[in-house]
Amino acid sequence: MNRSNIILLSVLGFLVLTLLWGIGRYNNLVSLDEGSTGQWANVESAYQRRSDLIPNLVNTVKGYAKFERETLEAVVNARAKATSVSVDPTNLSPEKLAAFQQAQAGVGSALGRLLVTVEKYPDLKANQNFLDLQKQLEGTENRIKVERDRFNESVKGYNTAVKRFPGNLIAGMTGFAAKGYFEAEAGSEQAPDVNFE
Repeated sequence: MNRSNIILLSVLGFLVLTLLWGIGRYNNLVSLDEGSTGQWANVESAYQRRSDLIPNLVNTVKGYAKFERETLEAVVNARAKATSVSVDPTNLSPEKLAAFQQAQAGVGSALGRLLVTVEKYPDLKANQNFLDLQKQLEGTENRIKVERDRFNESVKGYNTAVKRFPGNLIAGMTGFAAKGYFEAEAGSEQAPDVNFE
């Protein structure tokens, strides 16, 4: 075998190994992207569960209490607003996540006011249907937090792969871009003021 054949085979071998490496990196990015997209679906599912429970809660409350209509309407309006905001899982930009999170925060805030208000109505609190719904809502809020945390973890792995060298070269050539995280709402570090007066 002459020297030019050895050089040619070496170059071809290098190109094949480089191509295989690039394919492996690309496939890893696809897997991480799909993982974060799938986790986003879990987040939406948890929010949908909450949204589905709200009409039941509202109907139960209507049936057992005649209290601040404003609070009840705030829950219904917040739910309507939250269900109108959707995010395309293929474009999870920080801005779109912030808009989604803001709409969902309105629901959480309205539910919080509703639950504080019903503390004034012992007949409602004693109603088993209301107690069951209250437990389901609490469980749903916990699920939402867990799914958001899992989403952030999956996005962290994906973003790391997209930004880290040499994966960033493959990501840049194939159109993979960093995704946004769920972040704490402004003012969430302050404990809410609960007043039963």
